[in-house]
Amino acid sequence: MKSYNQKIQLEHPNYSLFIKREDEIHPFISGNKYRKLKYNILRAKAENKETLLTFGGAFSNHILAVAAVGKEFGFKTIGVIRGEELCDKIADNPTLHKAQDFGMIFEFVSRENYNDKIKPEFITRLEEKFGNFYLLPEGGTNELAIQGCEEILINADTEFDFVCCSVGTGGTISGIINCSKPSQQVLGFPALKGDFLTEDIRKFAKNSNWKLITDYHFGGYAKVTEELIVFINEFNQKYKIPLDPIYTGKMVFGVMDLIEKNWFPDNSKILLLHTGGLQGIAGMNNLLKQKNQIEININV
Repeated sequence: MKSYNQKIQLEHPNYSLFIKREDEIHPFISGNKYRKLKYNILRAKAENKETLLTFGGAFSNHILAVAAVGKEFGFKTIGVIRGEELCDKIADNPTLHKAQDFGMIFEFVSRENYNDKIKPEFITRLEEKFGNFYLLPEGGTNELAIQGCEEILINADTEFDFVCCSVGTGGTISGIINCSKPSQQVLGFPALKGDFLTEDIRKFAKNSNWKLITDYHFGGYAKVTEELIVFINEFNQKYKIPLDPIYTGKMVFGVMDLIEKNWFPDNSKILLLHTGGLQGIAGMNNLLKQKNQIEININV
């Protein structure tokens, strides 16, 4: 694993602005996925589990990360995938194709049945088909995942007034909140529409020094606009730092927009957390190409 405390300074006359490159931990088990899976892997090993089973969509960072964990640490892996129509499209899907290369076995289910994934009878049917396995929730968020995410901030990061991160299921920001200092404010930028994440975060977060900034989801999960794609391309051209369009790209766009609006006090020290997800660029570009829209000009 690469060092995961590399911080790159971004240019700005009024702020001390840095981005922490969690994405460079590992090519496929990168960013918050490594953090979320770390203690789950140890628990699975302690319980003598040989198989990891989890859930996800067609371009899930979590699905690919679990498949990579299986390849690297000797687990069999099973991915329960939302959408029966994907079963004959693996070759055309960069995420699923790579996960399959890593040895993951897929169980494709209808979108209706996928909604039952946390019901005991659904899990029982999976156990009857695949045998004994270690169950990882969709997105990887559980108490052990929070424990891993509590290691994202270290003593050297206490100098920052604001810590900013993207938000999916709420696990990563919960860990960051728990390891932050009372003097710091943690800002979360949800990639999804809706206010339901607040209650999910409160289940795990021990402190109250946090706020969700809900204006930068760009239409919802996996939705993008030309403005966002142009920003990601220009940011990479300027700083040589790739951003994914689902999570970190939206967060960085949001922070930069808030800076332009003088939202932060002058001389604030701001830390942006790059939580990975770059594997999703290929899949997003496939969709953009089909729509004859501008593509993300990043090779990963």
